[in-house]
Amino acid sequence: MNILAAVISGIIGTLAISMVMALAPKMGMPKMDIVGMLSTMFGKTNRALGWGMHLMMGVVFGLIYAFLWSVGIGGVSWLSGLVFGAGHWLVVGVMFALIPLIHAGIKSGAVPAPGLWMTKNGGMMAFVGGLLGHMVFGIVVALVYGLF
Repeated sequence: MNILAAVISGIIGTLAISMVMALAPKMGMPKMDIVGMLSTMFGKTNRALGWGMHLMMGVVFGLIYAFLWSVGIGGVSWLSGLVFGAGHWLVVGVMFALIPLIHAGIKSGAVPAPGLWMTKNGGMMAFVGGLLGHMVFGIVVALVYGLF
């Protein structure tokens, strides 16, 4: 497993999914401002903290993907990245239902709770948008990691 490649892949994958989220409303999907949600996690809005947390999570998932590939689960390919991205969304989408337990902005009422797979923020289109974004993340991580 190449740790540096996994870190770089996770960062680039996070930038790719961030572009998908920024373009989501132009594609008929709801606004998906994960950085904004993370920036209010501890109270007062701090976009730098939100970006830092978002990039950190991308690095963690880049490392998880690389680890799985290194132990023979899947292979470093766009197809494996697509599958890992879909699985990634199915897991983290559940976390959106649990985030109100620890999110100061949601607890105070300043930020709406996203719900399971962000479905309180756009219903099925939010689910589909999150799925597509995470599949883009997975493909980009696999392709970039494969360059190393």
